[in-house]
Amino acid sequence: MVLGNHGRGFSSTLFGPLARLLVRLKVSPDAVTFAGTVAVIAASLTLLPTVHLVVGALVLGALVLTDSIDGIMARMVHGEAPRPYGEFLDSTLDRFSDGAIFAGLTLYFVLNTAGATQTWGVATAVACLALGGLVSYARAKAQALGVVAKVGIAERADRLIVALVATLLVGLGLPVQVLVGALALLSLASLITVAQRMVVVRRALVEGKTA
Repeated sequence: MVLGNHGRGFSSTLFGPLARLLVRLKVSPDAVTFAGTVAVIAASLTLLPTVHLVVGALVLGALVLTDSIDGIMARMVHGEAPRPYGEFLDSTLDRFSDGAIFAGLTLYFVLNTAGATQTWGVATAVACLALGGLVSYARAKAQALGVVAKVGIAERADRLIVALVATLLVGLGLPVQVLVGALALLSLASLITVAQRMVVVRRALVEGKTA
C-alpha cells in the first residue's frame, strides 16, 4: 500500500465507505488488488506513450491513492490479524504497477522525443524501474533475514509521487527536460536508499538485532 502506516487514518476515512460497500457486496480484497493492478498497467501503457500526460498522471495518481482500499477491506474482514498471502500478493502486484508506470514513461521517450532528450529520458526511466525494484528487494531480503529495513529517502510512495508530479507538469507545458531531471534525481535517491538499507542490515546482523 502506497500510503503506508502514516497514512492509514487518512485513507480509512477517505475510502472506508467504499471499502465497506465492497465488503457487503462480497468482493474479496485480493480481487480489488488484482483489479487495481490491471487498471494501473492499462493506464500506464496506453496514456503515457500516447502523450496523454495530464490525464495519465491524474488517473494513475488516483489509482495509486486508492491502492489502500484492499488493505482497509482486509482489516474489516480479518481484523488486524496478519494475512501472509494477502501481503505477499499486494507487494508482488505493486512491482507490476511500478514497472508499468516506468515502462510507460520509457515508451513515451522512445516514441515522442529524439536526440539527447530521448537518450537520457530512456536511461533515467529504465534506471528508476530497475533501482525501484532493488529498493523493494532490499527490504524484502532484509525481512527474510529478520531485519526491518524501512529506512531510505526514496520509498515507494516518494518514487511514484515524484514521477507522476513531474509527468503532470510536463503535460501542463513545462519542458520535457523537467521530467528527465526528476527521473535522474529519483534514480540517484533510489540508489542511496538501497545503500541505506544495506547499511541497516549489516549493522543489525553484526549487532545481532534480528527478529
